[in-house]
Amino acid sequence: MITASRMRLALPLALFLALLLTGASCGWSESGTEREGGGARAADGEVTVRLVTHDSFAATEELLERFRAKTGIRIEIVPSGDAGELVNKAVLTKGRPLGHVLFGVDNTFLSRALAEEVFDAYESPALVYVDDDYQLDRQHRVTPVDHGEVCINFDLRRYPGEPRPPASLAELTEPVYRDQLVVQNPATSSPGLAFLLATIERFGEPGWERYWSELRANGVEITAGWEEAYNGSFSAGGGGGSRPLVVSYASSPPAAVVFSEDPKAPATTAALEDGCFRQIEFAGVLKGTEHPQEAREVIDFLLSEEFQADMPLNMFVFPVREGVELPPVFEQHAARPADVIEMAPERIEANRERWVKRWTELMTE
Repeated sequence: MITASRMRLALPLALFLALLLTGASCGWSESGTEREGGGARAADGEVTVRLVTHDSFAATEELLERFRAKTGIRIEIVPSGDAGELVNKAVLTKGRPLGHVLFGVDNTFLSRALAEEVFDAYESPALVYVDDDYQLDRQHRVTPVDHGEVCINFDLRRYPGEPRPPASLAELTEPVYRDQLVVQNPATSSPGLAFLLATIERFGEPGWERYWSELRANGVEITAGWEEAYNGSFSAGGGGGSRPLVVSYASSPPAAVVFSEDPKAPATTAALEDGCFRQIEFAGVLKGTEHPQEAREVIDFLLSEEFQADMPLNMFVFPVREGVELPPVFEQHAARPADVIEMAPERIEANRERWVKRWTELMTE
């Protein structure tokens, strides 16, 4: 939760003047909520803003239509793979972007996107409602939109008493959990990379290498992606798998409840709160867009109370905006670890290829 002392109480002068000049056409207010009387742009007509994003993006259609009616901006969703693919495509099309706004680059690939200068800087007025801990780029080339923690999930039905579920990352190497864990390949999976980074931060170098060697000896299974791991190998994923431990998200347990055949039935999964790695997703105005003002309004919209409240049950992520009420199913079933593992994006960028290469040697040779 943000305290008042951490809020920026005044906008930069340049931004204040820009808001004065563009205020008449802006349909979303400085606080990220709808402005009365916004209306569509009579002179310019409707503008389409292409939102280049990952394949998991989802939003309530009614909310997008309300934004369109208020501002005259139609948001066209352009799915473009996972976080790594998003960045690669943005770099390859730099100067002639595939869209106007990019959403979905996370902190594991952030430094590369910033180094390649694919974004125009924009400091949204709604950032006063976002904790500084989420604002990793002080030049505001990207804006934090949501966060989610990558955590070990376990099948509650497989641990009714003894053995109990593991309480720490270290316990995953114990013989009692042999042949029970499934993880994703960090070379091909975002949660797989996040879990690798968590182990590197927790056990250090070369301790993380010993840890993964012990996981291998303990029968860890590796899949290419989350879908194969969770809905294939995980015993609570619905795919007939046999493994009761899987790398997933702190928000996966509420998703399992929402999508179960009987949402009123007891929860079948929970998340281990030790060793959770924080992923933050960002949005940015793509450099070279022909609609920079409208793109900024979309950034403001992504931070609005309405959109932030819409995210949890559509993308199963946590809002970054202060004061947004979580759905009851999140309050009841999502893990909220007190201590999360974080790593500076610059360190990730400097070492990611080396770490993934070494992991591949350890786990496949």
